[in-house]
Amino acid sequence: MKIICIGRNYAEHAKEMKSEVPTEPVFFMKPDTALLKEGDFYMPDFTKDLHHEIELVLKICKVGKHIEPQFAHKYYNEIGLGIDFTARDLQAQCKQKGLPWEKAKAFDNSAPIGQFFAKEELDLNNIQFDLAVNGQIKQNGHSKDLLFSFDQVISYVSKFVTLKVGDLIYTGTPEGVGPVHIGDELVGHLNGKEALRLKVC
Repeated sequence: MKIICIGRNYAEHAKEMKSEVPTEPVFFMKPDTALLKEGDFYMPDFTKDLHHEIELVLKICKVGKHIEPQFAHKYYNEIGLGIDFTARDLQAQCKQKGLPWEKAKAFDNSAPIGQFFAKEELDLNNIQFDLAVNGQIKQNGHSKDLLFSFDQVISYVSKFVTLKVGDLIYTGTPEGVGPVHIGDELVGHLNGKEALRLKVC
């Protein structure tokens, strides 16, 4: 399985990162070793500035290549919550040198995943989600604010990469990203229901 992550898919997040708002989807990938399905998250020793990025996640349910947008809805059947942990200090160093920054995004356990919900249970244009750190809401997002819809993202990515059953697409994070520290408890909600919980150790 692959973990495909969409960058800068919320305008306000792009602005807070002082990045251009994209005119087409931006994506990068994480290896399967980045997935963390349950248990605690252990702070890696190579970063001093680890940031949380809460995201809606699509679970691909059939193989597809060159998928047209009008058919993209047939290629995923569940939506969940995930966190794209980012070593912001490493990312900044790599960007400054014009280097790839996979090591800041694709490290082991950098993609915790929570509970999934059947797509039919959700109004896809009206999904609210948030992330609380130690009981305080830090990020609050809404699917209607996506720059590129779920279907647009699937269609675009499939031009370059064949999608396979079980692949996960992290669809982008809203504004409010920030640092986490050892001892923090992170709780994510989807439409008011707890869908992800982990402790940083």
